[in-house]
Amino acid sequence: MKLGIVGAGTIVQPFLSAALEVKEIQLSAICGLEQDKERMEQLSHTFSIPQIYYDYTQLLNSDVETIYIAVPNHLHYRFAKKALENKKHVILEKPFASSYAQAKALIDLAKEKNVIIFEAITNQYLPNYHKTKELLPQLGDIKIVQLNYSQYSRRYDQFKQNIILPVFDPKQSGGALMDLNVYNIHFIVGLFGRPQQIHYLANIEKGIDTSGILTFDYPTFKCVAIGAKDCQSPVAINIQGDQGYIHSDMPSNVYGHFEFGLNHKETQPFNHQPKSRLTYEIEAFVHLVTQQDQDGIKKANEQTLLVMEILDEARKQVGIKF
Repeated sequence: MKLGIVGAGTIVQPFLSAALEVKEIQLSAICGLEQDKERMEQLSHTFSIPQIYYDYTQLLNSDVETIYIAVPNHLHYRFAKKALENKKHVILEKPFASSYAQAKALIDLAKEKNVIIFEAITNQYLPNYHKTKELLPQLGDIKIVQLNYSQYSRRYDQFKQNIILPVFDPKQSGGALMDLNVYNIHFIVGLFGRPQQIHYLANIEKGIDTSGILTFDYPTFKCVAIGAKDCQSPVAINIQGDQGYIHSDMPSNVYGHFEFGLNHKETQPFNHQPKSRLTYEIEAFVHLVTQQDQDGIKKANEQTLLVMEILDEARKQVGIKF
């Protein structure tokens, strides 16, 4: 499978490293801005990528079969739409789009063009996450679920000085919800499905959420997801039932290990992830394409739409407009 990469952000290098571990992937081209020429050439050399483009149309006119899109959030829709129109499969970095309407339009277009669009959301494909699903019934009746992904951003220092970079720019679909809490949302709905209600309480500065608390109301338990870029604390994942718990001190996009404890019994550690975290999502995408797994594609796309619906509602509640 010939893969073309668009973008030169921080996620691109680890993605390329992971792609090298997947034998079905052939790194064929990378596309970026002229101003990133040095970075493009460095990536091309490091990962033996034969072709560099500075024109997206030229990349789409090449023989690559799949486009991995890692451009700023507000450009996801435009770049993905153009790739789908050219009948390319698409791996689209999170957050999938700036709105539910955009996400639905992209998924519908992929169906029309008979190609696959796939959100690169790591936690859904991690072995530790699958093991957690397997262990959940042993926890009994779930009572409380709590995720905290708080990571102080150096860009927040610039933000306070009125230097607005993409991650804090509402015009570029930024904010803590879209950058960090989106991982928590996927983690939660991937395990428990659609909540009855959600409520978002956010610290809003200059029209964007620099941190926030998202609550989920399920019929028999309550859940809270915290995402912060203006402060930090130890990250944590806790799933508490009346028979036991699952705890991790890893962020929800990594989930590198966790412990499983039943009432009055010894705690068991779990770590089932020998590969890099991005490798699992790439392998999942390759499976969907090569096996034409329509059920798998539908399930992944439906979860993406549910998450986009939650993101839209959360932003609406606190008045964030993209």
